[in-house]
Amino acid sequence: MSSVISENLKFLALIFKNKDVVIFNSLVALGTLGSQQLYSFLAFNCPCAKERNYLYGLAAIGVPVLALFLGGVILNNHTWNLVAECRRRWFKICKSPSNFLLFGSIIGQAIVAPITWSVISLLQGDAYVCALSEFVDPSTLPNFPSGNGPETMAKFPCKEIPAEVVQFKEEVIRRLKFESQIIGWLLIGSVAVSGFLLKCFKHCSSKISFRQEEYCSKYHSAENTLFNRTSEVHAKILAAANVKQFFGMVALDKDEKEMIKEFPGENVQPTFQWNEITGVYTYKEINGFPVYSRLHKWAKKVTGEASDANGKEMELLAV
Repeated sequence: MSSVISENLKFLALIFKNKDVVIFNSLVALGTLGSQQLYSFLAFNCPCAKERNYLYGLAAIGVPVLALFLGGVILNNHTWNLVAECRRRWFKICKSPSNFLLFGSIIGQAIVAPITWSVISLLQGDAYVCALSEFVDPSTLPNFPSGNGPETMAKFPCKEIPAEVVQFKEEVIRRLKFESQIIGWLLIGSVAVSGFLLKCFKHCSSKISFRQEEYCSKYHSAENTLFNRTSEVHAKILAAANVKQFFGMVALDKDEKEMIKEFPGENVQPTFQWNEITGVYTYKEINGFPVYSRLHKWAKKVTGEASDANGKEMELLAV
């Protein structure tokens, strides 16, 4: 029994390792869902006044969407990688397909939370009802009392409405929620179809095999993990050496002492090396052998952009 459980746990761990982007996007969507529900419960309060309803309803959907999108862009490390490329290679950046691919990747990850917020808001319908209640045509409601215009219709999302039109409240709200939910389901369908088509296009246009794409992805994940872990240790060792030189001693805990004993190196990499391994990168082959990243290219002492007869550049983004 224990062996079965162990194998299942290993299988789940493998899935999570290989599907980290999907899982991250799912967690973002779930977090956005919880935030939207909390916002609707605690903060949403339709003003029930002509013209104000429309502005408030649009703001309730649009402002969080904008904030979530900008937050997704800001928190994505690839954004600042691309910005650094713009600063250092401004004239070449417009010609590089990898930069456009990276930009698309940033946008694709950043829109997960905004789309989730929009979809949940539309399916719930409260913001849509608030925004468009004043635009409902009273003539489409049978036996609706005359003399009631947009001012009256704007009060339908609230409890305080004229007694003579109370009987029409349920019909108006049901009609608006129907429209809101239709738009929400259409948005879900559009996103699903677009994602499927983009995935198909990516694999159809790739010039390397699916297996090599998988390996490339695993390599990038391993390289980033090891680089970040090693850079953290290296920075701590270098900082400890400099602090010791300044004070004549350095306060280290047991683990840090063992770490410095095991990794005594204090060499500092020159700036040109950092520039060589930093930036947007497109998968390349040099003399038939793959070069998966800028760090890989630097380690193999490869120079140039693989534009000669023995090298070729493929439009598969290495991120």
